[in-house]
Amino acid sequence: MIDLGKIPEEQKTPLVMELLHVIQQLTEQIEQLRQEVARLKEHKGKPKIPPSKLEKAPKDEHQTDDNQENKSKKKRPGSSKRSKTKQLTIHETIPIPPESIPAGSIRAGYDDWIAQGLKIELYNVCYRLECWITPDGKLIKGKLPDSVDGHFDATLRSFILQQYNHGHVTQPLIWEELTDFGVDISKGQVNRILTEQKDDFHIEKEGVLCAGLDVSSYINVDDTGARHAGKNGYCTHIGNKLFAWFESAPSKSRINFLKLLRKGNGDYVINADALEYIQRQSFPKALLTLLANDCGKYFKNEHNWKKHLEKLGISKKRHVRIATEGALLGSVLHNGFSKELVILSDDAGQFNILLHALCWIHAERTIHKLIPCSEKESKAIEDIRNLIWHLYRDMLAYKEAPDEQTKTELEKRFDEIFATQTCSEVLDAALKRLANNKEELLLVLDRPDIPLHNNVSEGDIREYVKKRKISGSTRSDTGRRCRDTFTSLKKTCRKLGVSFWEYLYDRVSKAGKIKPLPELIRARARID
Repeated sequence: MIDLGKIPEEQKTPLVMELLHVIQQLTEQIEQLRQEVARLKEHKGKPKIPPSKLEKAPKDEHQTDDNQENKSKKKRPGSSKRSKTKQLTIHETIPIPPESIPAGSIRAGYDDWIAQGLKIELYNVCYRLECWITPDGKLIKGKLPDSVDGHFDATLRSFILQQYNHGHVTQPLIWEELTDFGVDISKGQVNRILTEQKDDFHIEKEGVLCAGLDVSSYINVDDTGARHAGKNGYCTHIGNKLFAWFESAPSKSRINFLKLLRKGNGDYVINADALEYIQRQSFPKALLTLLANDCGKYFKNEHNWKKHLEKLGISKKRHVRIATEGALLGSVLHNGFSKELVILSDDAGQFNILLHALCWIHAERTIHKLIPCSEKESKAIEDIRNLIWHLYRDMLAYKEAPDEQTKTELEKRFDEIFATQTCSEVLDAALKRLANNKEELLLVLDRPDIPLHNNVSEGDIREYVKKRKISGSTRSDTGRRCRDTFTSLKKTCRKLGVSFWEYLYDRVSKAGKIKPLPELIRARARID
């Protein structure tokens, strides 16, 4: 840290202080690059940014050492005793008598000892389809069960899907596992089981998004990198506590996000909502008038929409983009997206449409990552973070019991915190930026049903990141689609309390015992 005491007071001009901040930031960047080099060389490194305090429990300043010691002795949550075998299904009971029973002994009952296990063994079935010749000379024969598709049964195909999509086992290792078990299967067949004839899964995945958007009052959104066919791409997550949905694309633009919200439709619509959006984007009035003449028009697909723009003479890249975003927004609302549904994000620009809320964890990170140039600045940053932390906690309490008086008080405290003038110009600038987002950060005061953070998306999308790190990028369009589909179905099953293994076996065997996930989402929404 730079010693400001060595700099005379008359030389501490705003320019000098700003340059000191730049030096500190560059120093931090150099250190981060050094840590990255060390990581790549398999050396141990330090975390770049400490985790946020917002979601941690408050520390009692008056807590004594004895209280802290007693607290440390307490068991962690969820560690209380429970019956570990009460709900188990017993598949086999083996009586074991004592090694020697003296004459005249009387049986006193049993002391049961339950051992859980799995049976992993090769199990091949030969279906002998009986052939018969009818009196009129026709050859008839038995029909295979619906669960049989090819020369690999439902359990084996479900195991391959589960290992790859749930266990993150790579295709070569799955093939090695199966050959170790004695299964005669090729690497190409493993790939075909993972990617081919999955239309039913894809349809159910699309239904998950439709049901989720229909029954939700808010959605969490985020995106992450997803390379495909050797090119950079992105995967967008849409979800909440009821569902998770992933879709990959070459772009993460607002146009791409709006396309996803159309619930699988491919249309473009010019209506009042579309025109209002276009007008807010400083669109040329002459071109807006041309589009306004088309109010109420519906374009079936992207090809028809582009031809219409050419006909109107809308050709500049910016104008085409804005007009397309407006037509897509018109389509989104035309296809049933509610204007009251809140979109909660980390402040990525492509998500800022309709009713938009911001994540407080990401907002606080703006303050958290500031680099102080002196002890005085360090204390100012910590004081502001503590004020934000207490405001956050009070908003959590407000969500449980909202009232107008508390709402007014919280709004006033927000204004006071983010209008604070400190000794740090960089901190003041960060506070000003956050103050400009007041409406989106305090939307929770009008909508206490929405969360204060985007942790749902952060947690869900980690599933995709793990898969990307283990298996790398996708190469075929079919492979990319299957990765999106099964990640969506797996995370949705987990949120609904459905075993992903049982779900896969039910769908592969065509048993139909587990209801479609869209139905379960709607049923859960009615309960919640």
